[in-house]
Amino acid sequence: MKRLVFLLVFLAAPLWAVQPDEVLDDPELEARARALSQDLRCLVCRNENIDDSNAELARDLRLLVRERLVAGDSDEEVIDFIVSRYGEYVLLTPRRGGSNLILYYAGPAMFIFALIAAGLYLRGRSAGRVQSREGLSDDEQARLDEIMKD
Repeated sequence: MKRLVFLLVFLAAPLWAVQPDEVLDDPELEARARALSQDLRCLVCRNENIDDSNAELARDLRLLVRERLVAGDSDEEVIDFIVSRYGEYVLLTPRRGGSNLILYYAGPAMFIFALIAAGLYLRGRSAGRVQSREGLSDDEQARLDEIMKD
C-alpha cells in the first residue's frame, strides 16, 4: 500500500509545479499563461516546460509570464519579451526564421548532397569497370612478362 501511495505522489509531482499563489484570478488570463508556459523551456531542467518544472527559475518565468499578461501584453509580446531576456533557447519549438533556417534546411541539404555524391561515385565506378575489361596494352603485357620472369 505504501508503494502505491508513493507511486501516486511521485507521478502527481508535476501537477504541483504551478503554486496556488501563482494562479491568476481571471480564468482566461490563467489559460493563456498555461498555454504560453507549455511552450517555454525550463533553463534548469532543459527539456521540460516551465509549467511542469519545480525549479526556482521556472517559477520566476511563470510569474514573469503572468505579470506580462496582467500588464496587457499579447501572447506574442510576452514570448518576445522572454526571448529578449533569455535567448531563443528558452523556446521549446524554435522559430522558423533568421539563423534558425540553417538548422531547418541543413539536414535535407546535406542529404541531397550525399545522394548526388553517391550517384557520381557510382557512375564513375561503373565507367571505370568498362575500361578495365579491354585488357593490357602491349607495353603493359611486356612489362608483366618481364616481372614474372624474375
